[in-house]
Amino acid sequence: MKIPAELLNKYNVPVPRYTSYPPANHFKNSFTEGDYLKILNESNQGKPESIALYFHIPFCKKICHYCGCNACSTGKGELIIPYMEALRKEVELILRSIDKTRLVSQIHYGGGTPNSVNIKFISSLNEFLFSEFSFIKDPEVAIECNPAYLNYQYIDDLVAAQFNRFSIGIQDFNKKILRLVNRQPSAIEPSELLKYLKNAGKNIKVNFDFIYGLPEQTVESFLKTIEEAISIKPDRLVTFSYAHVPWLKKHQLILEKSGLPSTEEKMNMFLSSYGILKEAGYQPIGLDHFVLPEDDLFKALTDHNLHRNFQGYCTRRTTGQVYAFGVSAISQLENGYSQNTKNLQGYINSINMGKIPVEKGYILDREQKVTREIINELMCNKKINLVHTAEKLEISLQETKRIINFDKTLLDEFAIDGLIHYSKNELEVTEKGTLFIRNIAASFDKEYKQKVQTYSKPV
Repeated sequence: MKIPAELLNKYNVPVPRYTSYPPANHFKNSFTEGDYLKILNESNQGKPESIALYFHIPFCKKICHYCGCNACSTGKGELIIPYMEALRKEVELILRSIDKTRLVSQIHYGGGTPNSVNIKFISSLNEFLFSEFSFIKDPEVAIECNPAYLNYQYIDDLVAAQFNRFSIGIQDFNKKILRLVNRQPSAIEPSELLKYLKNAGKNIKVNFDFIYGLPEQTVESFLKTIEEAISIKPDRLVTFSYAHVPWLKKHQLILEKSGLPSTEEKMNMFLSSYGILKEAGYQPIGLDHFVLPEDDLFKALTDHNLHRNFQGYCTRRTTGQVYAFGVSAISQLENGYSQNTKNLQGYINSINMGKIPVEKGYILDREQKVTREIINELMCNKKINLVHTAEKLEISLQETKRIINFDKTLLDEFAIDGLIHYSKNELEVTEKGTLFIRNIAASFDKEYKQKVQTYSKPV
């Protein structure tokens, strides 16, 4: 697959990532703890019925220069104990409003670096969760890990704590590139790490995560990294495009000293890796995931039943309304979103006073729910049927088109450029169009405005 330079230049404009709709930069500071409690109580009658739990562990032993997450240095570690205690207290606060007959389908730990803290804190929290909630059969219990801080004992303890999905942040196999971005290589040889994880427990799944667009990466070097990953054969491979947003994350300015690959180089990194991953039998999922054919995500895509949230792609079986805990964590409920404070000490203080540390959020109106449904369906399953969507949401086809600003002229342009196939009421994204699916989604977003310092570029 080749992308002409003029097409790349045309569509490489800032657009939302659409991990939520409306995107997080639309959240309002006027949103209160009372607003959150309202949508929290309403979520018990909402869809999906199941519960997904997210825990944000912000601590890192050192901050990677490319990091765009809400993370902080562990320092001397004096905040770890009060923070982990606050997480449990926050769950207890939220539990007062949750119907406990509902089932948990997913637990996810992200960061920061969750495995930078002593395993006893995570094990204790999981033990509490499994004692307080009821679960579906074989729930997904996932954790993001920096392989520099994984040893065999820590892995055994994670498996004992019932984790069955491991996201390993390799980023690159090239140690020189890792040094440039302030990241250490895996403590265990990656092939041995995968083998040990797969043998550590029943039905354990592993994905290796990589970033393209870092200093001194070339098409050849990144291809070498992906070829090595293919030879190791994790269940999933994820290739994230580095999002350079130094106006939000000032430490990213350090990377400019070493020079960043051009847009064309980044695109060639992705396309080259895309080609060899497909040749190796990995199936593309959404924007950046590649999975083996037997993976649940591929079956979900084949059945047009894929879903995604802030934590990534998931199946409908493991999908739930997301109840998020910890500093900066975002809950994704049927009627809105709520984000906790980004201040670590402020978070701990609020929880200890019995207050939910809401910083901002958003309550969706009827039209935004329609747009959310359309954009989510497009971003996950690469196709939409407006008749089916209208029937599902119990509104007219004409009203659906009005809400999403259905613009035939713009769709014709996407079709001429080879990004979509569409008829009167159906649209399907082509393989080429997948690279610009955020642009296509933005065409259905009446509230989207290009703000260079608000959104990252697709490439």
